[in-house]
Amino acid sequence: MCATCGCGGPAPTGPDGHEHDHDHAHPHDHDHKHETKAPSGNTVLQVEQAILAGNDHIASHNRALLNRRHTRAFNLISSPGAGKTTLLEKTLTALRERNVSCAVIEGDQATDLDAQRIARTGVSVFQIETGRSCHLDAQQVQRALGHIDVPDHGLLFIENVGNLICPTEFKLGEHERVTIVSTAEGHDKPAKYPLAFQTATAVVISKIDLLPYLDFDLVEAKRVIHGLNPGAPIFELSSRTGDGMEAWLSWLQQNMQNHG
Repeated sequence: MCATCGCGGPAPTGPDGHEHDHDHAHPHDHDHKHETKAPSGNTVLQVEQAILAGNDHIASHNRALLNRRHTRAFNLISSPGAGKTTLLEKTLTALRERNVSCAVIEGDQATDLDAQRIARTGVSVFQIETGRSCHLDAQQVQRALGHIDVPDHGLLFIENVGNLICPTEFKLGEHERVTIVSTAEGHDKPAKYPLAFQTATAVVISKIDLLPYLDFDLVEAKRVIHGLNPGAPIFELSSRTGDGMEAWLSWLQQNMQNHG
C-alpha cells in the first residue's frame, strides 16, 4: 500500500508485461493525515516522509532523462470521467498534423483500454495497471520510460489514475502538471479539492459544450481556481466540438519551444 494515501497493496506483473506493482505500503485513509498508536506518535509521519523523499529522488532522475532528450512531460490529473483520454486523443491527432512527436504513459487501476485508444493515434504508449493503487509513482514511470520511444524535442503525456487527491502527492518527473475538471462534475470541485488546483501549472475545464445543459457556474469555478492558483492558465474547451482546443495546443507547443 501507499504510505500517504492508503491505497491497495502490490499486485503482480501480468502476463502481458504491463506494470502492476506498487512498491510502498500503508493503511488506507484518503485525507493524508494519519494518527498512529506508536508511542512516539511520529512513526506514520516518518514513513510518509521517507516514501515521498524516495519517490522524489526517482522523479528527479526521470526529469534528468527527459531533459537530456529535450522532451517536455505533462502529468494529467483529474477525477474519473473528466475526459482526460478523449482530450489526449484529440491533442495527439492535432499535434501529429503539426509534426510534433509525442509519447504517452497511461495509468489505470485495471485494463489497457485507454492505451488501446491512444495507440490508434499512432504514438508510442505504455499502460501501467496499478491494481488497487490510486495514483502513479515515479518508479512506475521510470520503468515505463524503458518501454516507450521517448521522442527527442517532443512531448510526453502521463495520464494519471482518475483521482484528485492521491496523485497530487507524488512527483513523477513531469515539467508541467495539468489538472482537468469537467463541467459535468460541478463548479465546486476546485473548492473541494484545492491541492489539485494549487499544484497545477495549468487547468483545463473540459466538456464546455455541455454548459447549456448543466448547472455549472463557469465564472465561479474560474474565480476559485484563480484564487487558489493565480498564475495558472485556464483552458475552457470541448474535445468533442473542438472549441477552445487551439489555445490549449498553442500552449503545449509554446511550452515545448521555450524549454526545448
